[in-house]
Amino acid sequence: MVSPTLPVDVPPQPWTGRFDGDGAEHRRWWQAVGAYPASALPNPTAPLAARPSAGNPAPDGRPATGRPAVVLGFCSDAGVRRNSGRTGAAAGPAAIRAALGPLAFHLTRSVHDAGNVTVAGDALEAGQARAGLAIAGLLDAGALPVVLGGGHETAFASYLGVAGSAAVRDGLRVGVLNLDAHFDLRDAPAPSSGTPFLQMARAEAAAGRGLRYAVVGISEPNNTRALFRTADELGVDYLLDEDCSAEATSSFVASFLASVDALYLTIDLDVLPASVAPGVSAPAAFGVPLAVISAVCRQVAASGKLLHLDVAELNPEFDIDGRTAKVAARLIDTLLR
Repeated sequence: MVSPTLPVDVPPQPWTGRFDGDGAEHRRWWQAVGAYPASALPNPTAPLAARPSAGNPAPDGRPATGRPAVVLGFCSDAGVRRNSGRTGAAAGPAAIRAALGPLAFHLTRSVHDAGNVTVAGDALEAGQARAGLAIAGLLDAGALPVVLGGGHETAFASYLGVAGSAAVRDGLRVGVLNLDAHFDLRDAPAPSSGTPFLQMARAEAAAGRGLRYAVVGISEPNNTRALFRTADELGVDYLLDEDCSAEATSSFVASFLASVDALYLTIDLDVLPASVAPGVSAPAAFGVPLAVISAVCRQVAASGKLLHLDVAELNPEFDIDGRTAKVAARLIDTLLR
């Protein structure tokens, strides 16, 4: 299948990083990532875990396996601004790419960069629509989209792409797993970073479906009783941050994975403790340990059900020593193994 032309605003730019040599054994992410579209992607008719990749071999010379990953930036502050948060997340995609670039490349799938969709001013809905079209195009071409936010309004852009893809049109049961301190089910006059999952629920209801939505890491003090009531009314499964032991979280995620055919995973970096992820709009007073979140990523990757993923809320302006960007890069690297 020929790679589609995507409605991006900024084309992919060259990646940079440490140089140790040209050989496969020295390869780092910046040397492995190619511009998209650069090659044909596979026909997406095989099961998710069995779809072939294209392009770069593994560092030890093995052929590439798994769906090719395509990075897409969603540069948006509009949703955070509307939600009265700390703006700066529009610079998140560049910071995550910069943190990914120097990492050693151990993946056995090819990785491409499709550039950025940029939200100008307050034109959030138009930006989400463009990103949704790009994501649907990538999914229909057999790719694994990796969307870099942006505030968590990124999630509704991701939903538009997943819901508009052939996978959903063909009846695949897609679940949404959110790693987040917040439900983001706010009922507000205008869409924001606090509304995407209520928007999803309403869109799914209009399409005659129910939203399959689960959250790991909910902070009880940071979600009102109204939000908990909305979550209960929508049948949302959730695990409080204080209950996120390794065993409880693994069991929770396994149960949710068993209930769906495919998974859209969204990571709001404020699910992590502020000491680990200071560079977010709303740093967590408690948070879920990084080891637990990383284990969830390994569990999702091993399931073979990962359809789409995004990482949101990195705010480089408030990051310390690039900690949050480095954590985001590490989690992405784990998910694509």
